[in-house]
Amino acid sequence: MRKKRVFLDNAATTPIAPEIIKMMSQMMRTNFANPSSVHSYGRESKIIVESARKKISKLLNTSPGSIFFTSGGTEADNMAIKCAIHDHKITHAITSRISHHAVLFPLEDLQKEGLIKLSYVDIDKNGVISITHLKELLESYPRTFVSIMHANNEIGTIQDIKKIGDLCKENNAIFHSDTVQTMAHFPFDMQKLNIDFMAASAHKFHGPKGVGFIYISEDIQINPLLRGGGQERNMRAGTENIYGIAGLAMAMEMAYKNLEEETNYIKDLKTYMIEKLQNELEDVQFYGKCTDMDNSLYTVLSCHFPETDIAEMLLFNLDILGVACSGGSACASGGSKGSHVLTEIVPESKRPGIRFSFSKYNTKEDIDFTIDKLKELFS
Repeated sequence: MRKKRVFLDNAATTPIAPEIIKMMSQMMRTNFANPSSVHSYGRESKIIVESARKKISKLLNTSPGSIFFTSGGTEADNMAIKCAIHDHKITHAITSRISHHAVLFPLEDLQKEGLIKLSYVDIDKNGVISITHLKELLESYPRTFVSIMHANNEIGTIQDIKKIGDLCKENNAIFHSDTVQTMAHFPFDMQKLNIDFMAASAHKFHGPKGVGFIYISEDIQINPLLRGGGQERNMRAGTENIYGIAGLAMAMEMAYKNLEEETNYIKDLKTYMIEKLQNELEDVQFYGKCTDMDNSLYTVLSCHFPETDIAEMLLFNLDILGVACSGGSACASGGSKGSHVLTEIVPESKRPGIRFSFSKYNTKEDIDFTIDKLKELFS
């Protein structure tokens, strides 16, 4: 008999929806042609790609010409950062020290190459950026590239991208936001947001891995990051992943069709787990604004436990007991380096941190099972 396992690492990736698996499997059998080919097979594949683009643009209230398909969020982030800074001859950039490495690393590389000066906007104990400091930085330098995540993947803190975007526009700055954790989890109306670039990845909302998109405002022009063929209207070379693109569009449609219902369901799960942790374990504390449902990712609960001899083995022990979760950022789990985000938020803390993250496929029984295993470890 297979032992029970629970997956609470949905901020790292989500299970592909069964409906999408079915659709993609059928498409793989019937639509195998290269979308760049001019014959009937190729035209059929091209229709799939363009239909997906139109669906996504409609959901975001923007034009299809603003959506370009990529291999995921990391490529989209790198494309926005490197191409905008190079093509617009930007010499100053601003980000936060708790940005995702897909943002931090390319910006740090550009600074090491002497192409830009990189400034870090101040953040408070919850990871919220200082709008006052951002304004000071923008007014102290020539045209600037600003990259601020919509929501942090480790502690769930949400930034006010409307206010940030408006401030950037006032100061003629280019604004890029990594929206990988919020796309298809929150509504976006691009007619109301002053954002030049956004990044998204399908596997964060029950779509396939290896596909995402970059939103590029029609008010800004850049050259491609990848050169070769003329795909994506000469903006991204390489044969399109038509099955992934179709899966991405379907996942977004499903998410936004049921957004309110699924949001409330997952919020209820998160609230239930907060109450169980507070009532059944001792001295559990929460990072950032995790317990504030309106100002944090409803999918993420990042908490820390009392210092213990098993701190370094906590995730491993939970995995052995059947609970899959993450320590801070999943990308660093199992590595020698600690979380750069938690180092900024709680630099002196030796308390072990765990990020639980939820999806529509989790249940309260999953939460009960997890609490029982935590009680075993801390008893």
